[in-house]
Amino acid sequence: MSSINFDRRKFLAALSLGTAHLLFGNVVLASCSRARSIDPLQLVTLGNSGIKTTLLGIGTGVHGGNRSSFLTRQDHKKSIATIRHAYERGIRFFDCADTYGTHPLVKEALSGMDRDKITLGSKIWERSGGIPEDERPNADIVVDRFRKELDTEYLDLVQLHCMVDSKWTDGEKRQMDIMENLKAKGIIRAHGVSVHSLDAMKDALESPWVDVIHVRINPYGIAMDKPDPQEVVEVINKLHESGKGVIGMKLIGDGKYQNDSEKIDNALRFVLGLGSVDMMIVGFEEREQIDNYISRMENALKEV
Repeated sequence: MSSINFDRRKFLAALSLGTAHLLFGNVVLASCSRARSIDPLQLVTLGNSGIKTTLLGIGTGVHGGNRSSFLTRQDHKKSIATIRHAYERGIRFFDCADTYGTHPLVKEALSGMDRDKITLGSKIWERSGGIPEDERPNADIVVDRFRKELDTEYLDLVQLHCMVDSKWTDGEKRQMDIMENLKAKGIIRAHGVSVHSLDAMKDALESPWVDVIHVRINPYGIAMDKPDPQEVVEVINKLHESGKGVIGMKLIGDGKYQNDSEKIDNALRFVLGLGSVDMMIVGFEEREQIDNYISRMENALKEV
């Protein structure tokens, strides 16, 4: 795979026009088809995992940590209404994690919905901090608790959360083996990782165990594993080519430019135009944001 070479000034100029993804098109993403419908809620397949879900998913971990997030802290009824609205608009991927504390909310909001049409994902926290307890039980115990909290017989996707070490696959081998066994039993459909360093992303690339990966990606290098998108896009493309499902997160820089309409639109065009990001997760706080992003995505898809 060739390295990306582009003029930085040209890239910044392309950002202002919302066409930066085109600079990556011929070299890095030659084998990736960008052909999609203009429906933001179209079904996509996450790599070779067998999971089919919507191009847009809802993240429940805005400002999350220690089993708390924006959705758990704001008015309960408003949060339930937001999650239900996502379902009613056609979103089918609901992204949770132990650190967010949103399993009970998602359970209540999706009660009565067709489970087979919903993609439920959650993440196990293995590092220090992040959750109230000091103990880190094995993955089978944690997943069993997740299933009870979400009132579901199975989880579509369970990931190790926020891996940063360059050799995390060595340190997490026991938990990975347990999750592989859970997958064989049908308790989870796929397993994987969310990464918060480029070294951890590269380690995931080398691991056949990773079915689906969360990656931080936006054209501005904000809240990303590298401030320059060049290196990140190269690895993301290789992940995609290897058959791993790629979920894009931090599209608006962890909320850093959530009030900048131009940057939001540029980011959507950039990520949707890459072709190597299968779907994206956005952390919605209220119903109006869901409607807004669906409209923006439709416009972006028309342009890319």
